[in-house]
Formats: sequence, C-alpha cells, structure tokens
Amino acid sequence: MIGAGANLGAGTITCNYDGFSKHRTEIGAEAFIGSNSALVAPVSIGARAYVGSGSVITKNVEADALAVARGRQADFKGWAAKFRAANSARKKDKS
Repeated sequence: MIGAGANLGAGTITCNYDGFSKHRTEIGAEAFIGSNSALVAPVSIGARAYVGSGSVITKNVEADALAVARGRQADFKGWAAKFRAANSARKKDKS
C-alpha cells in the first residue's frame, strides 16, 4: 500500500519475497522515500516520514520520523595504487 501524496525516489525497491512467502510493505500518506532505498518487508513507513537516500530499512519507521540506515563512507588513501601494484607484480610473476 502506498498512501496518497507519498514520494518514492528513483531506484526505490520493496524487498517483499524471502524465498518462501511474500510480505507487505506499507508507505504512509505524504511519506518521502529517498532514491536508491530498499524497504525490506514486512515493514511500515509512517505518514509524513522520511527515509534517507540509499537506506536499507528493516524496521518500522514512525510517522514524522527520519530513518537513515547505511554505513559511513571510509576512504583509504593510496589503497588503489597499492592494489594495482600488487596485482601487476603477481601477473608478471605468472608470465
């Protein structure tokens, strides 16, 4: 069920099948679901609630609440250069 005036951002999916049964996702009136979010059923998003973009929601969200469920970004300086160097060396050893 999707309530009147709700907004589902691009790429939002409802994950409602667990391999055995289908489960219900409810989105309240005027709720705002950010882009690329996954709503894992059974789950209910309250009226006028917000879900942050990129979130994976596994618990009910109360009316007028904000739910954000995603890991923090971590950057590892120099990692890509080290990865390429190590794999290039391995590739040369195999030739």
